[in-house]
Amino acid sequence: MTGANSAVGTRLLTRLLESGRGDIRVVAGVRRQQAVDDLPQAAGMTPAIIDYDDPDSLIAALQGVECVVHLAGILFESKTSDYQTANVGTTRALIRAAQSTSVRHVVFISSLGADPRSPNGYFRSKGEAEQVVANSGIDATIIRTPLLLGPDTAGGRALLRSASQGTVRVLGGGAHRLRPLDIDDLCAAIAGCGERPVCGVRTLDLVGPTTLSYRDLLHQTAVRLGRQVAVKSTPVWLARLGAAVVGLTRSGGMTPTVIDVITSDEEVAQNADADLGIRLTPLSDTLAKLGDPAP
Repeated sequence: MTGANSAVGTRLLTRLLESGRGDIRVVAGVRRQQAVDDLPQAAGMTPAIIDYDDPDSLIAALQGVECVVHLAGILFESKTSDYQTANVGTTRALIRAAQSTSVRHVVFISSLGADPRSPNGYFRSKGEAEQVVANSGIDATIIRTPLLLGPDTAGGRALLRSASQGTVRVLGGGAHRLRPLDIDDLCAAIAGCGERPVCGVRTLDLVGPTTLSYRDLLHQTAVRLGRQVAVKSTPVWLARLGAAVVGLTRSGGMTPTVIDVITSDEEVAQNADADLGIRLTPLSDTLAKLGDPAP
């Protein structure tokens, strides 16, 4: 598992290690020793510090591994990491290592909107990474996800912060349509892929059971917190312009690319919950698990 110290990674790792199945061994791949120290500690888990620029470290981590779950990737670029390096490059390096080992199945977590022809740099990089996986010659399941909600997800924390305010400004007034997915549902889907691998390559869209605007999601979250929130609008075009101006002197952060991603409608032709053998958590139950905003 790459990105084992991410919100999805730690949740999935805990799920696998607490499953009671003694035949499951998980190699938890992270980039730094500090991340190793933060991982859940249990029998059956082997931490591995990996370097995507060092093929030997990847090959060593994959020895004896049958299924790879690739979670590593970024939405926000920085001075040291861009979409091509963090989303495409890591995937290409991992696949090359997998082709040299006993890996039989790859589970790649992608994003709704992924498309190698997209004018949006993030969506394009995820689409290119999907192509790397699909053309690897290894059986693969590619799962495209929407906004993920859980106690430790970036989306969940941002939602709680906004809903706890009396007044909040939201891009486009929060009119974009979402299908938020419970992080535990994604983890159940990934675990199922590892237990029931399929032949060939399949690309699936997995979203939550409820379609609603971000504005409505904010209001529902505020009600759960016993509060009311007034939502005001920041025009998307104005936010893009401001981000572009800031980008002239600073790299990364809230860029026009990120703004387009987070205001995209999350629409799918067919939800993959049945294909993945999972039962989706009602949105109300997901919101109840978020907890309270940090002071």
